[in-house]
Amino acid sequence: MVLRWMWRGLGVVIVGASAALGWWLRPLPAPPACDPGAVEPERLKTHVRALSETFHPRDYTHPENLDRAAEYLADHLKRAGGQVELQPFRVEGQEYRNVIAHFGPETPERIVIGAHYDTAGPLPGADDNGSGVAGLLELATLLGQKPPPVRVELVGFTLEEPPYFRSEHMGSRVHAKALRAAGVEVRAMLSLETIGFFTDAPDSQHYPVDELRWLYPSTGDFITVVGQTGDGGLVREVAAAMRAVRALPVEFLSAPASFRGIDFSDHASYQAEGYRAAMITDTAFFRNPRYHEPTDTWDTLDYARMGQVVQGVHCALQALARP
Repeated sequence: MVLRWMWRGLGVVIVGASAALGWWLRPLPAPPACDPGAVEPERLKTHVRALSETFHPRDYTHPENLDRAAEYLADHLKRAGGQVELQPFRVEGQEYRNVIAHFGPETPERIVIGAHYDTAGPLPGADDNGSGVAGLLELATLLGQKPPPVRVELVGFTLEEPPYFRSEHMGSRVHAKALRAAGVEVRAMLSLETIGFFTDAPDSQHYPVDELRWLYPSTGDFITVVGQTGDGGLVREVAAAMRAVRALPVEFLSAPASFRGIDFSDHASYQAEGYRAAMITDTAFFRNPRYHEPTDTWDTLDYARMGQVVQGVHCALQALARP
């Protein structure tokens, strides 16, 4: 018991000190100028409903539905104006595919924004991660309307979920390793991971350690930018830019990889290759009681606030794309 509390206290000291330093001693700068664009909540709802109903189930044991979902992504990314390609790879004799869309001119550096379209088992996966994919598709629409000054890759990943989570078979790991092998310079990578569940209920937000409530809200009405310590300031830069969307509360946290939840998405694949990467999330199971449950359905999400998240990501992209 003593060791347990010593370890827990150490985690609080490390993460609490990091968060406090960022929040109080080094306040975020004012958001840079941004044109967030217009995001239609009903389109987000349409995407999430299609993913969670039409292509259900879309776990690794249903590759035919994953293929149908990949075609859906490719079609919408093409319509938005992206140059689309598929990145096939084989796992245990079965072929799976990442969907990649390029926006903007060919430049030495690029920015990668991705979301996984598979689910953990035969579940609807509306928030995890239909919401992230829907956000990716709406971001594509904004980039098609206003092309970025640097090359941006939007990627729909497969095989993020168990049993391949944290393995070499993750779609994001395949993509990140391919970029590194080709010598591609990645200015930043952002993973959209569960971005659609918000609540105004008191004490609805939970944390890996309870003491983080001293530093962060107890109500789950905000979006979070998360990354590992030593991220080169990416988490702070993205959080500051997202705050240009004034109606959207934005929190941020950098912590060691050993801290629970810090590496729970595709951004970890890019960090493993030495790229700057961060996750944008509603905090998943620390807030959403339907996480990895059959009740994670399209009608439980907040599409108005999800649209604000997409606008915030668009502002972050504009900030990252500046020379």
